[in-house]
Amino acid sequence: MSMLDSDTSSQAGSDHKNFKETTRHRLLYEMIRSAKRPGSKSNWKVLIMDKVTLKIMSHSCKMAELTEEGVSLVEDINKRRQPMPKMDAVYFMQPTKENVVILLSDMAGKTPLYREAYIFFSSTVPKELVAYIKREPTIRSRIRAMKEMNLEYTVIDSQCFITDHGKALEDLYGDEGIYQKGDECLTAMANRIATVFASMSEFPLVRYRAAKSLDHTTMTTFSDLIPTKLAAAVWNILMKYKTTLGNFPQTETCELLIVDRSIDQIAPIIHEWTYDAMCHDLLEMDGNKYVHEVPIESGGFERKEVLLDAEHDPVWLELRHSHIADASDRLHDKITNFMSKNKAAQMHQGSRDGDVLSTRDLQKLVQALPQYSEQKEKLSLHADIAAKIHSIRRKTGLNNVGKLEQDLVFGDAGTKDVINFLKEQMDIPQEYKVRLLMIYAATRPEKFESDKLTKLIELANLSRDDMNAVYNMRFLEAAPETKTTGALSVKLHLKKKKHGLRKDRPGEESALQLSRFHPMIEELIEKLSKNELPMNEYPCMNDPSPPSHGASHSGSARVHDNTPGRSMRSRPSTWARPRSSDDSDPVLSHTTREFKKMGKRIFVFIVGGATRSELRVCHHLTTKLKREIVLGSSSLDDPAQFVEKVKLLTPIDNEISLDALELLRLDISSL
Repeated sequence: MSMLDSDTSSQAGSDHKNFKETTRHRLLYEMIRSAKRPGSKSNWKVLIMDKVTLKIMSHSCKMAELTEEGVSLVEDINKRRQPMPKMDAVYFMQPTKENVVILLSDMAGKTPLYREAYIFFSSTVPKELVAYIKREPTIRSRIRAMKEMNLEYTVIDSQCFITDHGKALEDLYGDEGIYQKGDECLTAMANRIATVFASMSEFPLVRYRAAKSLDHTTMTTFSDLIPTKLAAAVWNILMKYKTTLGNFPQTETCELLIVDRSIDQIAPIIHEWTYDAMCHDLLEMDGNKYVHEVPIESGGFERKEVLLDAEHDPVWLELRHSHIADASDRLHDKITNFMSKNKAAQMHQGSRDGDVLSTRDLQKLVQALPQYSEQKEKLSLHADIAAKIHSIRRKTGLNNVGKLEQDLVFGDAGTKDVINFLKEQMDIPQEYKVRLLMIYAATRPEKFESDKLTKLIELANLSRDDMNAVYNMRFLEAAPETKTTGALSVKLHLKKKKHGLRKDRPGEESALQLSRFHPMIEELIEKLSKNELPMNEYPCMNDPSPPSHGASHSGSARVHDNTPGRSMRSRPSTWARPRSSDDSDPVLSHTTREFKKMGKRIFVFIVGGATRSELRVCHHLTTKLKREIVLGSSSLDDPAQFVEKVKLLTPIDNEISLDALELLRLDISSL
């Protein structure tokens, strides 16, 4: 192997793997398994990672899987480590000067920490770092492999990744040092997004939300240009991949849509009424970790931490995207069905009622006990969660809050309704008031210029921090249309569009009142799949490669696909409606076998944080459109996290021209 190899996923011609499976496969087999000595009896090794790559690995692979591939110990590169001169080391790290200095300290000199090293960089290594490594005379003979993995994103769901830029909102919208911090943030984000396509061996057609106008007389803001700048940065890296990565496609194989939070300010703050979203919104959870109390044999309770994970909890997988009312009904049915059909449960209940069990019954009970215990534990866990959510909804009056939120979004309620609600519902939690007024501000941006919003804030008795959250919603608003006369920029505030208002989707009216809201990306993805996204609003970075069949739709661009891009079903979505008894089990239907039938992937990246409702939409549309929809973002935020981030935003008062930003420093046309 050469001193430095670049690699992409080498799965051409193999069975289709979904997004998370492909990532795991690359880490376990293309990286860890490849670090083997030919003919060696023992292949135990130490895995050394930095903070970023440790998070990447922990979200994709389990320790048991690493152990199966010969990893005996996982170490932090930044911590002091014990020498293990008889073992090889696998370094998976970012290509930074700090990491390379530590690597040389570990492996150079007369007494290296490890026998030999396999080095895997998470992204492209700068030439100066390669030269720096080569200058060390003792290091070359101790490096068995050095490769660019081009994998620097964190998978947090089978169809979702983040670039782990939790401060993206603050960096991109903050006033002080906005341009330098903003450009640095977008550059780092683009590098990590690009590695997604290197890993998946996909070359995307890159679409993005356009700024209001792109000519030399236009005055615009840095925040309005974020999708444009990010798309240009991603495109530039992809162009380099085409010439440097051996297996990288030369023609478009998928679609990428880059947007930011301005397309939908409502989704991060409105109460989403699905089981997954309500768990993360109402319960105290750390990521997907949930702590609950379970009874013990000696009496009393003990606290137990569980992981709400779709891979190992079939109940969670089935219920997580269901409306909370539907989820509760289905959970009740599952428990009833379990108790009536499970022999171990029946015998266990009989023994508790005083019935004497025969020897044969005891034998059957023992045989069924492991499975019985696991099923009982899962059902008991979700019964406990559902009961807590119901209790919180009842105690806090959440149903009334949710109805008003939905009415505001759909234009069925106005200022008077909010005033009356705040006067009558004095005891609702302060957090609910903040989110309600943030929704009000987002759906009625003209109120920022009147005293009505101020009076509502006073009526809600908000703190200064909470007031910031409401007022700062204007910084996430899409830029208003402008007209210019010389150096004068005139904003058309008088006809400002109410960006947050929604309309009920034809054919998808729900019987459940609190499930009317739908995130905007649902409409955008469907239009993208149908080739109906307007090119003036969502331009394309690349001219699509000439299709082998058919003609491109006028005013739009897409990857042409022989595989049907849309669902062959004609019936509308039923995600929030009661399930009929003959519906198929989603636990069994969502399999790799179905992914083989999928059309080309669609990637959607949201700058500024994605939501669980948007992730739910991607799973739903994957089935509906028969195309795997992968959601990416700088972070995945629960409502409380998003509200705190909005509080930190500061205004950008000055408008800037495109020339001043040097947006087009990249001569894309010459690539």
